[in-house]
Amino acid sequence: MPFYHILILAIVQGVSEFLPISSSGHLVLTHAALGNGSTDLCWTQNRLLDVAVHIGTLLSVMIYFRKDIFSILFNITKPKSDSFGLGVKIILASLPVIIAGFILQFFKPSFLCMIEIMAWMTVIFAVVLHFADKFDAGKKIENMTHGNAFVIGLSQALALIPGVSRSGITMTSARFLGFSRVASAKFSLLLSIVAIGGAGFLSSLDLIKSGDFNLGTDIILAITLSFISGLIAIHLMMKWLSKATFMPFVIYRLILGIALLIFIYSGIF
Repeated sequence: MPFYHILILAIVQGVSEFLPISSSGHLVLTHAALGNGSTDLCWTQNRLLDVAVHIGTLLSVMIYFRKDIFSILFNITKPKSDSFGLGVKIILASLPVIIAGFILQFFKPSFLCMIEIMAWMTVIFAVVLHFADKFDAGKKIENMTHGNAFVIGLSQALALIPGVSRSGITMTSARFLGFSRVASAKFSLLLSIVAIGGAGFLSSLDLIKSGDFNLGTDIILAITLSFISGLIAIHLMMKWLSKATFMPFVIYRLILGIALLIFIYSGIF
């Protein structure tokens, strides 16, 4: 694959994975724009490259929050510590999407393949994010209850519908619960470690079964570039949310979703 294809895919994945704009849909659209596939969201070619860029973004979020991860691991035998409590909340919030993911993996409903669904969800959840961003009680992660974590986890399961956005829906639900923008983003990103890791694991199993699991220069390059772009995206987003709102992401989602709907209903897609 040409270098610039890998570069574009890695940047798209690294940026869209953590921003509330839906990474899976962006990857499919990017493949289609580069001539590597169709706009069918269940299109399975180049899956190895997609797994590679997901690995890169997984590494980026783990590096960015390495102190929190180490703290959770080092305090795993100290149930009264804040770090242990955070680890429990991450696990609790991850259970719904793990269960829902296995169910969908088994049944493979056809609506998940429709770009029309992605377009509508992109628009609808842009509006939801806009209203959620008005709820702000200034809560920090330390104020999060197990009930809060589970509610955010339930909302994360909705991200299995294309266009909802995993990071977008978890940040949205956290905002509705009164958490600050930075706290909402941080908890969402910590949840992504489990979500991305789980999705990558399942995809890797499929690749191994299909016999299409070969490492090469393209894969190493994809991992490296998506790692770098993911790290930059996380840093810039956290810095932005410390002083501004989610409005730029809302506007981007509305423009993208409406444009896709126009293309779909005009027969271009």
